[in-house]
Amino acid sequence: MSDTSKPKEGPLARLIRETEVDTRLLGMLAALALIWVGFHVYGAVVNGFGAFLTPRNLWNLSVQTSSIAIMATGMVLVIVTRHIDLSVGSMLGFCAIVMGVLQVNILPQFLGLGHPMIWIIAVIVGVMVGGFIGAFQGALIAYGKIPAFIVTLGGLLVWRGAAFLVARGETISPVDSTFKLMGGGPFGAVGNTGSWIVGILGCVGVLGLIAMARRNRRIFHIRQRPAWAEATLAVVGCGAVIGATLLVNSYPWPKGIVRRYAAENNIEVPAEGLFISHGFAIPVLITIGVAIFMTILMSRTRFGRYVYAIGGNPEAAELAGINTRWMTVKIFGLMGMLTGLSAVVASARLGSATNALGTLDELYVIAAAVIGGTSLAGGIGTIYGAILGALVMQSLQTGMVLIGFDAAIQQVVVGSVLVLAVWLDILYRRNAK
Repeated sequence: MSDTSKPKEGPLARLIRETEVDTRLLGMLAALALIWVGFHVYGAVVNGFGAFLTPRNLWNLSVQTSSIAIMATGMVLVIVTRHIDLSVGSMLGFCAIVMGVLQVNILPQFLGLGHPMIWIIAVIVGVMVGGFIGAFQGALIAYGKIPAFIVTLGGLLVWRGAAFLVARGETISPVDSTFKLMGGGPFGAVGNTGSWIVGILGCVGVLGLIAMARRNRRIFHIRQRPAWAEATLAVVGCGAVIGATLLVNSYPWPKGIVRRYAAENNIEVPAEGLFISHGFAIPVLITIGVAIFMTILMSRTRFGRYVYAIGGNPEAAELAGINTRWMTVKIFGLMGMLTGLSAVVASARLGSATNALGTLDELYVIAAAVIGGTSLAGGIGTIYGAILGALVMQSLQTGMVLIGFDAAIQQVVVGSVLVLAVWLDILYRRNAK
């Protein structure tokens, strides 16, 4: 006699169970899809055309997300260990000003204008300045026993003021031409061929991760996923990579830049025009590289295990022999270095360094991490979740700009989404117990 009391599992529930996909990831992807489709349909109904789901807008969206996403990967570590960093926006502005002054006022006097080492030195100095500031704040928190909220709130004011003093309130421009490529634009992208190379490497990476997971399950005698479930993951993963590659390659250079480029390189432009693809933007590739590095750091190293251990129970972690104070310094130092790298992307995209650069970025970075599933109670958070959270935040901003919402409404929506994300996190953890 069969047991009819147990509810029958549906195909979707079985797919989620067998593929072992994080349900919170699916929820974020569904929310992102809803935002994209909603703004596109709204634009089509009100304005007569939908401007959101176009190659141009989605390409620009990916570039605009990069700066926040890079910092959000570091904010995950800070929040997981039950701290907060309110200074990242001001720190970004200070690092950008330092790099701008180096490129415009200092290095050309010693190396000569346009020297190929100028941008390299500027990037290294910017990242190291960010790392030093972060480590200094981490030391105050860890060894000075000052709450992170107070230290970084002070940093929010101090580094914004320091940026003003260094630049005397002036806009520093123009930045080095090679440095500027890291901000995107037609020349700050890898083109059609380079994008397909990235896409092929991405597919190889997806298949490699699935094969590695299968080998590890065999080594540790864990039940293997069904072949159809792994095939589904492979198809969806590679399909997403190929789809992204097709998308960025379908966005052409502006006609004026194409004509100028053709004239400079003696290229004959046909009557129907010359199509040159943007491809993946350099800041997007930087973000992908940071995401891969941070994921490996958090999931494959002792450092990552220590971060989650401290977030889960700081007292138990210290009793287990983890130097929690030194870990705090390293975590905030890493957050600072990522902020310096984000300053590279932000100032390169702007083509200059201004005192206002990074204003309110700390709120968007924290919101991205929280929306991505990082718990303010500590111990829970993922790198891919933070990047998706950054994409959600930027999608909301871009969509509201496209449909004509003013800045006041944008702030109301962003603040409301942040509160909603925290409330959903509380409900999720309560139901998980």
